[in-house]
Amino acid sequence: MTIETFNPSRSTRGMAVAPHSLASQSALAVLREGGNAVEAMIAAAATIAVVYPHMNGIGGDGFWLISRPGAEPVGIEACGAAASAATIERYRALGLDRIPHRGPLAANTVAGTVSGWHAAFEWSRTTLGGRLPLSRLLDDAIDYATHGVPVTDSQARCIAAKRVELESVPGFADTFMPSPLQAGDRFTQPRMAATLAQLVRNGLDDFYRGDLARTMAAELSALGSPLAAGDLERHRARIVTPLALAHSLGTVYNMPPPTQGVVSLIIVGLLDRVLRDDMDPLGPEYVHACVEATKLAFAIRDAHVTDPDHIDVDPQALLAPERLDELAAQISMDRAAPWGNGLGPADTVWLGVIDGNGVAVSFIQSIYHEFGCGIVLPSSGVNWQNRGCGFSLDAASRNPLMPGRRPFHTLNPALARLADGRVMVYGNMGGDGQPQSQSAVFTRIARYGWNPQTAIDAPRWLLGRTWGQASDSLKLEARFGDETVAALRSLRHEVDVLLPYDETMGHAGAIIRYPNGCFEGGHDPRSDGASIGW
Repeated sequence: MTIETFNPSRSTRGMAVAPHSLASQSALAVLREGGNAVEAMIAAAATIAVVYPHMNGIGGDGFWLISRPGAEPVGIEACGAAASAATIERYRALGLDRIPHRGPLAANTVAGTVSGWHAAFEWSRTTLGGRLPLSRLLDDAIDYATHGVPVTDSQARCIAAKRVELESVPGFADTFMPSPLQAGDRFTQPRMAATLAQLVRNGLDDFYRGDLARTMAAELSALGSPLAAGDLERHRARIVTPLALAHSLGTVYNMPPPTQGVVSLIIVGLLDRVLRDDMDPLGPEYVHACVEATKLAFAIRDAHVTDPDHIDVDPQALLAPERLDELAAQISMDRAAPWGNGLGPADTVWLGVIDGNGVAVSFIQSIYHEFGCGIVLPSSGVNWQNRGCGFSLDAASRNPLMPGRRPFHTLNPALARLADGRVMVYGNMGGDGQPQSQSAVFTRIARYGWNPQTAIDAPRWLLGRTWGQASDSLKLEARFGDETVAALRSLRHEVDVLLPYDETMGHAGAIIRYPNGCFEGGHDPRSDGASIGW
């Protein structure tokens, strides 16, 4: 199949990519003022929390993967744990056999995003000599929340699709449905503007141990959430060591549990063993290999990945060459293996920044399902995540609800240091789709030599469920063509064909920094984003 090529963004002094162009611009503005990639990412993270509210917000969680020349990459885990009062017995006593996806009982974990901003801000100052004040980094976000931004098609469609499900959740309709929002309408968030301004005045720690924390805890409790002030006060972001995959083309990094970063690395490691240089990256053989690798990786995820304090394996050991060799031998190129089901939807944003000094940041921020649990707190305007609905009320399960336990996360930002000197940050949103799109973007760029814009624009696939979809079939964008669809069905894949550019595939992005200091970037046309440099 012939690929249509597109020019990537190119620059020499830095680059940013995000699924909303205003977030990319916030990051680039910071770089142009002398800020580093971490400072730029804080600005982008704050902006996108305001301008893409159906996908993320400060009431969610976040993960950072940071690389700098001459040092090993570091990760920041900004993932909130379950409330002290969030017990299986409490939910069972209410007659529930599973945690609700919406409403106060779904708001059962601490929101870690702001703690990640805080940890990144301090790390930037102590390690990189960052000098820009927090007031500058949050300035764009405060302005957009105060004066408004145009509603995107994505947000308008999401509100329309989820209206019946969310309009009765406390605070949702008043915030996101004051009138029937249409794409292009100006959307303001004055309470969010005041909250961000308060964080500038009092410091980001106010979200957990200050006036803002006490107000949010009281309002959450009044609505029926198990979260309390003590849960917020105990929370801290953690500096963690990323997982590393030894690849034939270099080293690929991702986050350790409770994320599914190990899944993304297993898939890339398996494809390093089964893909051939003569495969067509749009052909059925290539897609089949990627899907079969995904099935094996998901089986490992479902058997092992959980809160690292409770995990039963060393996740780095799952990436050992001999282990990957054994798994790769299980892939049949002649027939699709049986497939069970996926984990379900997730709404997320991935962003990347690399600065002129080679500091690279791969970052992801999420409230889980679209608009999280749906609750919007009356004073602060914070829309709280529902990440804790992924816990089980079965004490014998892999991820049982337990006070202080961190939930399983689909979130996983990726980064690669290639042997030829290139550094690449890349990622995607979308539950089960995140590791699959990562495998497509990485292999099309690193193995097959496509530029990042062409690799991201090209048709993608998704096995399992993601946001807006309940089916566990193999979903293909229509641009793959009839022959590819027929060939995959002949291999016993259950195939559904979606739109040519379908948002179900998520919002991918990538930036490459070359050894000569030049940059290339690509953004996802399925999003409202941009990759921009200077």
